[in-house]
Amino acid sequence: MHARPRILISISQRRALAAGVAALLLVVPQVPSWADPSPAPRTPESVIDIRADQLLSQLTLDEKIQLVHGAGICGLFFGGPTAGGVGFIPGIDRLGIPDLNSNDGPVGVANCAGRPDAQATALPAGIAQAATWNQESAFTVGALIGREEWQQGMNVAYAGALNLAREPRCGRTFEYLGEDPFLAGKIVAAKLHGVQSEHVVGTIKHYAGNQIETHRMTSSSNIDERTLRELYLRGFEIGVKESGVRSVMCAYNKVNEVYACEDAHLLNDILKGDWAFKGWVLSDFGATHSTVLAANSGLDEEQFVGAFFGPALEAAVQSGAVPASRLDDMVRRKLRSMIEVGLLDHPPVIQPVDLDAGAEVAQRAEEEAAVLLKNERHTLPLDAGKLRSIALIGSHADVAVLSGGGSSQVIPPGGSAVPPTCILFGPFNSVCQLWMSSSPLQSLQARAPRAQIAFDDGTNPTSAAALAASSDVAIVFANQWELEGADLDTLSLPDGQDDLIARVAGANPRTVVVLENGSPVLMPWIDEVPAVLEAWYPGIRGAQAIAALLFGDVNPSGKLPITFPKSEADLPTGATPPTVYGLTNEVDYAEGLFMGYRWYDAKGIEPLFPFGHGLSYTDFRYRNLRVSSDGDEERDERKGTSRRLRVTFELANVGYQDGAEVAQIYLRLPAATGEPPRRLVGFRKVALRAGERERLTVDLDSESLAIWDTATAGWRIVPGKYQVSVGASSRDLRLSRDLFIR
Repeated sequence: MHARPRILISISQRRALAAGVAALLLVVPQVPSWADPSPAPRTPESVIDIRADQLLSQLTLDEKIQLVHGAGICGLFFGGPTAGGVGFIPGIDRLGIPDLNSNDGPVGVANCAGRPDAQATALPAGIAQAATWNQESAFTVGALIGREEWQQGMNVAYAGALNLAREPRCGRTFEYLGEDPFLAGKIVAAKLHGVQSEHVVGTIKHYAGNQIETHRMTSSSNIDERTLRELYLRGFEIGVKESGVRSVMCAYNKVNEVYACEDAHLLNDILKGDWAFKGWVLSDFGATHSTVLAANSGLDEEQFVGAFFGPALEAAVQSGAVPASRLDDMVRRKLRSMIEVGLLDHPPVIQPVDLDAGAEVAQRAEEEAAVLLKNERHTLPLDAGKLRSIALIGSHADVAVLSGGGSSQVIPPGGSAVPPTCILFGPFNSVCQLWMSSSPLQSLQARAPRAQIAFDDGTNPTSAAALAASSDVAIVFANQWELEGADLDTLSLPDGQDDLIARVAGANPRTVVVLENGSPVLMPWIDEVPAVLEAWYPGIRGAQAIAALLFGDVNPSGKLPITFPKSEADLPTGATPPTVYGLTNEVDYAEGLFMGYRWYDAKGIEPLFPFGHGLSYTDFRYRNLRVSSDGDEERDERKGTSRRLRVTFELANVGYQDGAEVAQIYLRLPAATGEPPRRLVGFRKVALRAGERERLTVDLDSESLAIWDTATAGWRIVPGKYQVSVGASSRDLRLSRDLFIR
């Protein structure tokens, strides 16, 4: 018998979720080196423009209006059938312009419409994708999402969730890509490039300043321009420029008192101006608040209906309040984007999804994403030949692994493995916990067939401790559930799990904790537990991946994309959770640039586990760091004057097992810049056999060396002393070298 699932929604979260439901219902990029080495020839820009202009010239005013607003939500279309995605815009049949069927998809193809027989691969959480620190893996994940969306009749995938984890208690931290803009930007760029390789338009979201959920509809993210540019827009900038993504979703919140979807500075000045974005901007669902202001400020599409961009926009165009040229620009951006990704020439063909192939991708992604946080006394990997008994405790580990909730929820075949099953219809298809049918017990038993594995649900710490005491090893699965629309009240594990872990660890010194969560968690028991594996929300093959990691079939290589604090008081946002803010709150980013690991470094605060941390079953050695300018090795540290740097160093696997290491490059800027102590400027994940070594080269672009100069409204490299450091985490820097830029 299963224990009753814990539905962890506080009163404040319920109110926020109800408010969210109410609101809902009212330059040519270069092909990155990690992509296909022999990509198909790109259609010339001129050809795309000509074709888009030809289509535009044949559209009537009514048809143009039809193309710039949604006409339904989650399969509910007022007038005809849809493919059953989250959003729908009817096409223009007479010109061969297809319907736009959009769908959620950061972790796989969502099914808010309850499509019958709709099947999709449930991938590891977004934060897990970032924890791979691997652009090739991100590209593969993106291509899978694009392909499965296409096979289910979708042609726009809202797959590029990006917002930085300024507030780790945010309910969607699990969907996003951590706290660093460089890492997040690189991962989302690769992922979106993969999505669009399948002739599906990718979407990057939520632009911008959406760092909380509970009050996302009413809050204003008040951010100074330099911080905005260097942190909260930087990941979007990298993602937009390097992926060729063709749609951007603006956020619910305000930025400096202006709604993000009618912010001309964000949409026109920066996105379409500074970054030369040629795609279209769509609103989050229900995030449009005006007609004339929003249209003239750069919004190109209203979702999910046409309250503002339907008849009201047509009237505004006819009166001249919105220039006809602006409406043409809105439509043209959409048409050329559809042409560019091949949507017009390669329409979706509904067909069965290859779930076995998808599951393989999901498992490989999780194996790369899981982070070995602690491993004392060589507790891991487990030796199947020496184990006679295993105590498996907590979190429904007999049958399933956990997933995050909200619009990104992927419904696995058969629904939730733990009752009650989730609602399969409506804009919020997961207001209860949904568990993937991937059994840790079965996976561990398959790996250790001679061991007797006994399961305890963990609801009674006394019985769990007794089982642990009689077993060779105890494995505790602990969880923290997150949900879109509602922030966490705390980073502490819920429902007495801290006490459970402490009691089990006290009974068995060989206790391993496996965490299923989407944000950092506090660990008051950390000194009593020899091994901790951060598994995140691991996807449809999570149990198989976890078993492979615990037994050493796969050597852990994930690294944290977010800092784990010792206490919530150490957070840059402080101990007060965002759930207690007022409904018309002002969210002041008073810490400025000092967010994430930058905060901990500047304040001298020791984190529980630092940004970039992750252990392996082998050891790596870094040697011979060199920094060169314009490709020429520097002969004198004091003569480095180039605005572009090349970093080279040697990485060796000096242990006894094959493994992969993420080599991270950090930069300290001159004191005169007022920057935090260091910033991530490069990384490279490398697989090395035991005893193998490799000379690595990483080029740093000029913007990685620069600060945003508000006086000149541009990037500026400040003369002075710089320090390049290379290592295994932000707090484990093995090599450093100084240079001076004049």
